[in-house]
Amino acid sequence: MFMKALTSIHDDIIACRLCPRLVHHREAIAKNKAKRFSDWNYWGKAVPSFGDPKARLLIVGLAPAAHGANRTGRMFTGDRSGDWLYEALYRFGFSNQRDASHRSDGLHLVDSYITAVAHCAPPMNKLMRQEIVNCRCYLIREMEAIQHLRVVILLGRIAHDGFLAACKESGRRIPRPKPQFAHFAEAKLLDGVHLIDSYHPSQQNTFTGKLTRPMFHRVFRRARKIIDAST
Repeated sequence: MFMKALTSIHDDIIACRLCPRLVHHREAIAKNKAKRFSDWNYWGKAVPSFGDPKARLLIVGLAPAAHGANRTGRMFTGDRSGDWLYEALYRFGFSNQRDASHRSDGLHLVDSYITAVAHCAPPMNKLMRQEIVNCRCYLIREMEAIQHLRVVILLGRIAHDGFLAACKESGRRIPRPKPQFAHFAEAKLLDGVHLIDSYHPSQQNTFTGKLTRPMFHRVFRRARKIIDAST
């Protein structure tokens, strides 16, 4: 049941052309490849979510990277952000390996699921408000299909705001005052799902030291503790 619902969502995401600016950009990038990836057949479509249909951990990112997921066709695969994310997932038992280079690399998520507030690579990594709104229907459908959620890790302020907007639109009750974004800030939805904020593991954050591996690992260690306590 869960898999059938998620497969339908995946198919709809891949076929999506709701945002002309994003469609043009993702397809242009796929045609005019980065030189270092000239031998790749870029994905160049909206990138579906990825993971375990019975996940208790949901990770919400921003959008595919132009030469990362837009190239490989899998969330956080083939870029530096993914290197950080999958290393942390593996370290805390949420994946079977830390390496993520392409869709046939053997990676499987364990009790975790990765999505984003937008599924197309945006120009300059900047999304327009309406593009986030257009993509929200997929996040809402995923939240309804993944029925065992205990923890949601929100990677960045846009993911934080986008997830809370999806909660409100889908009728989930949000605590008052509304949770504000801050690294390692934690909140609990009124249905019992825990939210944990993290800075996004973008190069802008990791190269400058705004986000360090110990800081990032602390987020996933906390998620692991909450999930283990719920069994």
